[in-house]
Formats: sequence, C-alpha cells, structure tokens
Amino acid sequence: MRNIKVAATQMVCTWDTANNIQRAEEQVRKAHQQGAQIILLQELFETPYFCQEVDAKHFKLAKPLNGNKFIEHFQGLARELEVALPISFFEIDGNNYFNSIVVLDADGAIVSHYRKVHIPDAVGYYEKYYFSPGDTGFQVAKTRYADIGVAICWDQWFPESARSMVLKGAEMLFYPTAIGSEPSDANLDSREHWQQVMQGHAAANMVPVIASNRIGEETTSDSSMTFYGSSFIADYTGKKIEEADQTSEAVICASFDLDEAQEYRRTWGIFRDRRPSQYTAINRLSAVGV
Repeated sequence: MRNIKVAATQMVCTWDTANNIQRAEEQVRKAHQQGAQIILLQELFETPYFCQEVDAKHFKLAKPLNGNKFIEHFQGLARELEVALPISFFEIDGNNYFNSIVVLDADGAIVSHYRKVHIPDAVGYYEKYYFSPGDTGFQVAKTRYADIGVAICWDQWFPESARSMVLKGAEMLFYPTAIGSEPSDANLDSREHWQQVMQGHAAANMVPVIASNRIGEETTSDSSMTFYGSSFIADYTGKKIEEADQTSEAVICASFDLDEAQEYRRTWGIFRDRRPSQYTAINRLSAVGV
C-alpha cells in the first residue's frame, strides 16, 4: 500500500497581495495539520483574476521565475512543512508572458515548470490578451510522495491534456482554476459541467483528480464575476468523494492508495488497448479528409 493524502483549497483574492499570500499559507498549514502531503492552491491566487478585463497595466504584475519572491516564499513553506505545492504565477520571460505553474517538492525544490497550453478567449476570460500559448509541453512532476500531472484551468476541458500526463506517468492529476459566472450570459451556470469533465478524466485514465477554484465576487470598472468555488476531489473511478461549497473558504482532503489505483489501471487494460496509429485526426485542428 502506498497511501497519499492530498488537499484542495479555495479562497477569496483581493488586491492586497500580501494578504492573499498569508491566506494561502494559512490554508496550506490547515491542510498539513490534517495530514495532507500534496496541497493544491487555485490559479493565479497572488491577485484577483485580472483577465476579466483588457488593460495593459496588468502586464506589470508578471515576474520571472528566477528570483521570484512569491515562489520563494512558498518554497520555504514547502520545506518547513515537507509538503509538495503546485504554485501558479504570472510569468514574464523576455518579451513573452505565460500563465505558469511550478511544482515545489517537500524540500522546496522546483521539480517542474509548466506553461498553460490552452489559452481561452471569451468575455470575462480574456487570457489571449495576456498569455502566449505554453511551450513546455505537458509535464509530470516527480515529488517525494507521487508523480503528479498539473495543468491549468482551461487545460482541464481537453481530454488530450489528461491523457498526455498519465501516459507520461502521472499518478494523480491536479487542476488549479479560476472559473465562475459568465459576463456574456447571466443564465449560464457551468459548475456541474466543469466538474463532470474532470470526473471523466479521472474515470477514463483511472487516476484521482484534484481541482481548486476561487470564490467571491471580483469587480472591474465595467465588469463583475462571481467565482463559484466547488473545489473537489474525485477518485480513480471518477466519483466525487470530497467537495467544497460555492461561497466559503475551504480545505478538503482525501487519501488514496496509489498502488491500488495502479493495479486497477492494469486490470482494465485501457492503456494496453490504445491504438495511437488510429488517432491522426486529433493532430490537426480540422479533421476533414482525414
């Protein structure tokens, strides 16, 4: 048996970045007190979700990976508590900007650096204005406790992302997120759809899935969004086993026997029976004529 305990969290973000960092640290400490070894915080939690609007001033929020005090803070926390932490940040690299995440191991070392591959562009989610498509490829971080795949928000809607990470050896999938109301359609509530897509990744790949979202209302000069929380953990059959509510800050935890999950994958033969030579259609934007 190889039992690993994981945590998903959710919290409010404001323009008081020091308070955001403190609140995130408090959530990590709460999760650690409950025995969690890998703890997921939400997407871009250093600030509010600035992609709700198009404004060039927000480019000033980006920081390089090297010498990043925000990441260094959580490296110290990971080292102190001996926990693994995926940390989302707005990255500048030369003339390019990325929606990025690093995975910090239990000694504080950076064991992976991923740049978001799928970049959305919709009312209230203007990420293409700020971020270039990631160039790192999907990655698996080999932490002290497990080999984990971490992708970011919009990536979670693509089965290709999940399958790629599991093919590379991911034993669990983690998705930090910022999703809520749709400024273009007040009647659209994507919460259940959002969860069900990731539950499908868990079921199809037979690995646990952990998702963390933010909560609260965030307002700009001409727009407002309410993030619906509902952070959750699904087991390797896709069943939701823990879920936070839509409005409260929360830490939720679950334990998994990763050896048991591996044996389950072997028994089903899903990866044995894959036919990569037949999947040429997904290598093109348009499959017409393929």
